[in-house]
Amino acid sequence: MHTHSICSDCTVATAFSGSRRSFLKASAGLLAAGAVPAGAAAEARPSGETLTAQLFKSLSADQRKKICFGFDDPLRSKVDNNWMIVPDSVASVFTPDQQALVRDIFNSLHSDEYAKTVFDQVVHDSEGDGFEKGTAVAIFGEPGTGKFELVLTGRHVTRRCDGDTVAGAAFGGPIFYGHAAGGFNEKPDHPGNAYWFQAKRANEVFQALDGKQREQAMMAEGRPEKHSDTVKLTGQKEGLAGIRGGSLSADQKELVKKVLGDLLAPFRKQDAEEAMKLITAGGLDDLHMAFAKNGDIGNDGVWDVWQIEGPNMLWYFRGAPHVHCWVNLRA
Repeated sequence: MHTHSICSDCTVATAFSGSRRSFLKASAGLLAAGAVPAGAAAEARPSGETLTAQLFKSLSADQRKKICFGFDDPLRSKVDNNWMIVPDSVASVFTPDQQALVRDIFNSLHSDEYAKTVFDQVVHDSEGDGFEKGTAVAIFGEPGTGKFELVLTGRHVTRRCDGDTVAGAAFGGPIFYGHAAGGFNEKPDHPGNAYWFQAKRANEVFQALDGKQREQAMMAEGRPEKHSDTVKLTGQKEGLAGIRGGSLSADQKELVKKVLGDLLAPFRKQDAEEAMKLITAGGLDDLHMAFAKNGDIGNDGVWDVWQIEGPNMLWYFRGAPHVHCWVNLRA
């Protein structure tokens, strides 16, 4: 079991008082004090960073002992498909007002178009526990004083809110998302799955390939899922599974670029833009796209398992028996 390392000022308790409305009203003061990125002030709703600062400020000494860690604690970089980053759930650690802040933080990390869909997915996959009982939160570092990151985890969810203080990492580090919409074993068309649209878009790339290219794009099976090692980056430009971006035509490259943009659609604008910036800087030529022969539900030729991998990126989508998706993207 991981040993909790307490934040430097965890012994200083800040009493939680007032309603959630008063918390949100106080965010303007945090912005003025520089506790969150200046760009957050332009957002129509409070940013996840603003809300994280609010949540941190409200924590009691006992709460900080349960969820606060030093920024460099190795636990911060962990990712998994079904885990609680601390033993105590959001429901058992936080007051109702604080729980509402956590929900708002999670929703703020997603686009307006997908926020409800993604939230409903987490509730559904909690297997009756609901969002608050099915998730856990840890805060690394201290918002407003330098580097910090909030990490929220549960079944089919690992999300991060870092205010861009984690240098060179999209989303603040590796993330995970998934969905078992139709039970553990989903049907070939994955009805109701929040993320199946991504596989449909990826399969459009496969359809755009000629016969020889399709052979190059195939891999025998998907990668094994081994906790954080699943998204370990190799740094390699050659020898990766699938077809290399540099061998694609201009039209095919443009399609891949559009598909990458659609993969980012569920996430908030600033994270999507940062991710695309890192992808563009790394170049499409060294990215390899691969589709797995095994795990084709229904044997319909619509590949349920696929990945995009390069020296600084891995986006692994395992759609059989239900959706698991692992993402790691760095400078």
